[in-house]
Amino acid sequence: MVRGNLEVETSLNEALLPALGAENMFTDDLLITLPGLLKNNDFTGLEQHFRSLFAALPHNWYRNNPIARDEGHYASVFYSHKAVLGFSITVEDASNAGKVDMTLEFNGHIYLFEFKVVEQVPEGSALQQLKDRGYAEKYRALGLPIHLIGVEFSRELRPVVAFELETIEVR
Repeated sequence: MVRGNLEVETSLNEALLPALGAENMFTDDLLITLPGLLKNNDFTGLEQHFRSLFAALPHNWYRNNPIARDEGHYASVFYSHKAVLGFSITVEDASNAGKVDMTLEFNGHIYLFEFKVVEQVPEGSALQQLKDRGYAEKYRALGLPIHLIGVEFSRELRPVVAFELETIEVR
């Protein structure tokens, strides 16, 4: 996976988060927590972590903001949160079957994320798309565990409304 200049990326995210209204103490706690959750594959904790992250977004980010109606808004928050930590991330990760929204490689595991807005597609579509399109196939040859994570949001309710996971053990 291609990585940019980590120092520039980290500095940019550290400058942008406070400007966007994220409190430093809150973001520091969230940032410190995420690597431990992933390292331990604590998916219950990971789900709560992201539910808390999105619950903390100011409601003004959604008002009269057309991007907040689409999955790109939610994906960009996920991306920014992970990028500030220097994770190896690929967005719109292309394969012969299409593009998975986000791929994260960490601690000998591959995490494939698909984001959906439930007002646009039926609930359960995010994880199902990961499976139906076989996005994991691209990574099977690495021999690493692959975690398919479907995350769904409601533009009306605003929080994470579904967080589904399936792990593929590759031997």
